[in-house]
Amino acid sequence: MSTLADKTIAALRSNHDELAARVRAFDEHDLARQSGSSQWDVAQVLSHLGSGAEIALATLQTGLAGRPGLDQDFNKSVWDRWNAMSRQEKAEGFLRAGEQLVTGFENLDAAARQELHVKMAFLPFPADVALLSGMLLNEAALHGWDVRVAFDPQATISAQEADTALEQLTGPLNFMVAFLGKPEALGSTQAILRVETTDPRRVFGLVLGPTISISDAPADVDGVLSGPAEALLRLLGGRLDVAHTPHALTITSDAVTLVQLRRVFPGI
Repeated sequence: MSTLADKTIAALRSNHDELAARVRAFDEHDLARQSGSSQWDVAQVLSHLGSGAEIALATLQTGLAGRPGLDQDFNKSVWDRWNAMSRQEKAEGFLRAGEQLVTGFENLDAAARQELHVKMAFLPFPADVALLSGMLLNEAALHGWDVRVAFDPQATISAQEADTALEQLTGPLNFMVAFLGKPEALGSTQAILRVETTDPRRVFGLVLGPTISISDAPADVDGVLSGPAEALLRLLGGRLDVAHTPHALTITSDAVTLVQLRRVFPGI
């Protein structure tokens, strides 16, 4: 039976292969394009993905070896090296580091995928493979979109990535929603929305209170947010401005508007 870890690793492979095929054809002009991330060009997005892949692989390897988790000095040394690269070097580095990371996950046997736990400095508990790969998939899905939208204004997150990332966010990765959400953007307003997604079809609650969270499907709600799962993921990741909001995404509520939700989830 396929586990969430298996499903997430497969989605990471698909994400990397699709993006890598594009990156191999990029020239200097392509790499200099403004990405979907307001602060980065395409090469900088690839640098973020590549340096993150390098750090994640080292983290995975320390867990497999039973060594202590990596510290912030290690991460900074990786970021400094990547920041000093040329645009072309960042693209080539992304291809190499991304492939090595995905292969590292694929080489884990069934026991490791179920039993391995890795210490991470920013988590109060060790992460299992499902959680570690889930955090990486959330990043890869959003930043893959950042690259694609630079060339296609109608770009979306793939159905496979949306399905798996949403399963993660409504499961082991649900703590991320509190990290992404900024409740102060609503002032004193509090609300519970019923969220209904398509591709895949899921129903759950979005709690907009002193802390932003995801819940089981609520009985009493202050509105309904419905639309494609990939658009919801981009909303949570701060990538659903007016120009990139599909007509199929709608909100029916007297308590909160889509404009306010965009402020709650500004992205990072």
